Amino acid sequence: MRTPCKRSLLLVAVLLPPFALASPEEDLAAFRAFYESRFPDIELADHADGAYALDEAKRAQWLEMEDFPPYEFAVDEGEALFEMPFADGESYASCFQNEGQGIKHLYPLFDEVAGEVVTLELALNRCREAHGEAPLDYEGEEIAALMAYMAYTSRGQTYDIKVPEAGLGAYEAGKQFFYERRGQLNFACSSCHLQSGGGMLRAEILSASVGHATHWPTYRFKWERVGTLHDRFIECNEQVGAQGLAPQSASYRNLEYFLTYMNNGMVLNGPASRK
Repeated sequence: MRTPCKRSLLLVAVLLPPFALASPEEDLAAFRAFYESRFPDIELADHADGAYALDEAKRAQWLEMEDFPPYEFAVDEGEALFEMPFADGESYASCFQNEGQGIKHLYPLFDEVAGEVVTLELALNRCREAHGEAPLDYEGEEIAALMAYMAYTSRGQTYDIKVPEAGLGAYEAGKQFFYERRGQLNFACSSCHLQSGGGMLRAEILSASVGHATHWPTYRFKWERVGTLHDRFIECNEQVGAQGLAPQSASYRNLEYFLTYMNNGMVLNGPASRK
C-alpha cells in the first residue's frame, strides 16, 4: 500500500512534465488528487482561502478582519466607475452579457475568433476602446477597482472554464509557464505552490495552487492597495530573480487560463485580502 507521502510524490511525477500528453480534464483530476493527498484533512474548496486554510490562528484573525474588509472602498469606487457613462452615452454594461453583473467566473475565456485568451481586464479595455475611450493602465487603481466590483457581483459563482480544441495551445503554454523554472533562483510557480505547498518560506505559509485564481483582485497589506492577479505574477517573477512581464501579456494570460481551469468547481470568493 502506498503511504500518503508516496502517493504525493507519484502525483508530483505525473504533474511535473510540462509537455505531458494529458488532456485538461486529466490534468485537473491529477491536480485535485495531489492536493487532496497532501492535505487530507482540508476540504479542497477551503483552499480558496489560500494560506488561511492551512493555519487556524491566522484564519481566525483574517475572518475577524473581514467584518471591515480593506477592499470595501475599492468595490464602491469600482461600482461608480462601472456605471459612469462613456462620452458616446454607452457604458461597460453594453459590452457584457447580463450587463456585466455576476460574470467574472466566466473569465478568462478563449476567443476562437481572435485566437487568444481574453481576461476580464482585457475585455474591459476593449470595451472602452470600442466606445472611443482610452484604455486604462493595467497596473492602475481604476482597473483594480472595476475588477473588485465585478468580482463582488460574482461571489458564490462556480468556475467552469472551457478549453476548446482551438484553445489547447494557449492552455498548454500556460501549463508550461507554471512548471518551467526561471530566474536566478531557478524556481517555477510549482516549486513553491505545488511541491512546497503548506511549507514555510521565511515566516509565511506557502498556499496551494488550487484556489489561487478564486479571490482576485486582492487587497495585499504588503502593497497597501488592491491589485490584480497579474500584479502578483509580476511580483513572483521578480522575487525569483526573473524579469516580470507586462501585465496582460500573452504569457500571463495563458498562465491565468491554466490556473483558473485548475480551479474549476471552486467558488469565486473575491475580492479578498491577503498579507
